[in-house]
Amino acid sequence: MANLSILWADDEIDLLAPHLSFLESKGYRTTPVNNGLEALQRAADEDFDLVLLDENMPGLSGLETLSRLKEIKPLMPVIMVTKSEEELLMEEAIGSKIADYLIKPVHPKQLLSAILKVTDQKRLVARKTNEAYRDDFGELGMSMSDQLDAAQWAELYQRLVRWELDLEESGDEGMKEVFAMQKAEANRLFVRFIKKNYASWFAGTLNTKGMAIPAKQPQSVQGAPTLSHQLLQRKLLPILDQYPKVLMLLIDNFRLDQFRVIEPILGEFYRALEVETYYSILPTSTEYARNALFAGMPPAEIVRRYPDRWWSDQDEHSHNMHESFFLGEWLKRNGRNPAHGYQKITSLAQAKQSLENANGGLSQPLEVLVYNFVDMLSHARSEMNIIKELAEDEAAYRSITRSWFQHSPLLDYLQKAAARGYTLVLTTDHGMIKVQDPVRISGDREMSNNLRYKEGRNLQIQDDLVYTIQQPEQVQLPRKHLNSVYILAGSDQFFCYPNNFHQYASLYRDSFQHGGISLEECIVPLAVFRPREGG
Repeated sequence: MANLSILWADDEIDLLAPHLSFLESKGYRTTPVNNGLEALQRAADEDFDLVLLDENMPGLSGLETLSRLKEIKPLMPVIMVTKSEEELLMEEAIGSKIADYLIKPVHPKQLLSAILKVTDQKRLVARKTNEAYRDDFGELGMSMSDQLDAAQWAELYQRLVRWELDLEESGDEGMKEVFAMQKAEANRLFVRFIKKNYASWFAGTLNTKGMAIPAKQPQSVQGAPTLSHQLLQRKLLPILDQYPKVLMLLIDNFRLDQFRVIEPILGEFYRALEVETYYSILPTSTEYARNALFAGMPPAEIVRRYPDRWWSDQDEHSHNMHESFFLGEWLKRNGRNPAHGYQKITSLAQAKQSLENANGGLSQPLEVLVYNFVDMLSHARSEMNIIKELAEDEAAYRSITRSWFQHSPLLDYLQKAAARGYTLVLTTDHGMIKVQDPVRISGDREMSNNLRYKEGRNLQIQDDLVYTIQQPEQVQLPRKHLNSVYILAGSDQFFCYPNNFHQYASLYRDSFQHGGISLEECIVPLAVFRPREGG
């Protein structure tokens, strides 16, 4: 890149005149010096974009010069040039946060490549990313259709997440706007797909009275994905058969893109065996999806078998009080020892108390940990202006999630679990979406208060994107009343009552919500990890 200034320190700088001329021909301004002290003086007096530093200089060595340079200009990138490939030397240099290193003799093209990597990498990566997305844009658009099956939608969503993360790094706002429109179109088509196919995934699993047919093995409908109530049977059970110690971590309200940003952190002490997705049942809310997951049965069947353990609208804290019980019952039905460890973390203080003790609860062959941080963050964002400022958009939201994970007691706990040989199963109950489009809805006083779904009588709404479930028993959902129906918001919609419509529309627009139908809420991560050897 033209006009960049480079300081080059080498005791044989005169022999490098051809290299200096080559850099000058490429538009770089070079300042040659032949010792470490002069390099420090010039660096203190001038601003350089890059330093090329010889490792083996008489007097002040390259490593000593590097250390002092970092004190003077801690952010200035340094490329170490050395004749030696000694491992200890390289480790020391890399540990001192060099940007790169070159082995003598240095070829001019090799030199140019290293400089571009350090000084212009972001621009080059952004350009390549944008070009690649432009090439894939048309193919993505042509592949999007409500005729896709569940597996194809899951694959498409994973592609979209990869592009979203790559484009975030590029910094091209125009390209990100194009992607946002394509993703919005994908969500509209996905809603149509769900409306057309969701009920069919339960076909053949109901008796004539609309009740779930008791079965040890969840019945499979052709084309249907793994749903919440089938997850333990299809995914966890084989893992329990294969490994003696398993830790299942469920992070509430955790999206695929959030998983992708914490995955590299996990990779330091775990290696991934499988990374896939499954579908959250509808409504994509904690009280339905998580109860179904741990019970291994859909909500209507839970109500039939355990009516006293279903949640009550009158007490928001009762939604998930019986998860450990449901899990124990599932283990017994499948001929397993019902004994298991179970912890639910809802605060930092609780996390420190529960996870940082001597054992961290890691004593049973199956340990289950439910962590509610992400869910709490999404709700706090709706209510607190400071959280809205910190998590203004999707990228900031991911960044907060990554920062939380990196500095939370949870990470220490997972490291401890890896050291003790626990296979990690990481998943969630549902995702969430940033809502933009308020929709008027009316009904009786007992209508549920979730912004993304409503259950009740006399519900009135006019919108083609919503999904109305007139016969809840067909999708194994319970009815509070004989004529109750469910209405689910699609894409980025959220429901507001006719009275105070504008007030609530303004309050909740741009907030993160769940309970409805979107790629982000429905298609959620499931990953299996094994501890790294020596980890």
